[in-house]
Amino acid sequence: MKGRALTLRTDGASRGNPGPAGIGVVIETDGVADRLEFCEYIGETTNNVAEYRALLLALDEAEKLSPSSVTVRSDSELLVRQLNGVYKVKSEHLKPLVIEAARRLRRFPAARILHVGREENGMADLLANRAIDAHFKKV
Repeated sequence: MKGRALTLRTDGASRGNPGPAGIGVVIETDGVADRLEFCEYIGETTNNVAEYRALLLALDEAEKLSPSSVTVRSDSELLVRQLNGVYKVKSEHLKPLVIEAARRLRRFPAARILHVGREENGMADLLANRAIDAHFKKV
């Protein structure tokens, strides 16, 4: 995966808003069958915070692979439009996450962020919900 173009599929889930939340990430490389999957329970938070936390995890993991470019695919219209400058960031608790995500995106030689339908993001959604389920099985 090093030196290749990566696709990062990210999703955050919150059961309640705020509520128990999890994040899911899938990292894929064009033409390579292997993919990396990550999921994590992140405690009580909002869905929008979970979406950003998923993106930050994806960018951290992608950076370790030194890709030639990254394409983020997210079903969060808010996240995509905020990072692409279409929407202003009105929520004070999201501003630090938006700033950090934009800073990390600039570390890559090329980066873009695209909005996709939920049907294209099924595995990331499954992972986010799996993290929440796993947390409650331990408790």
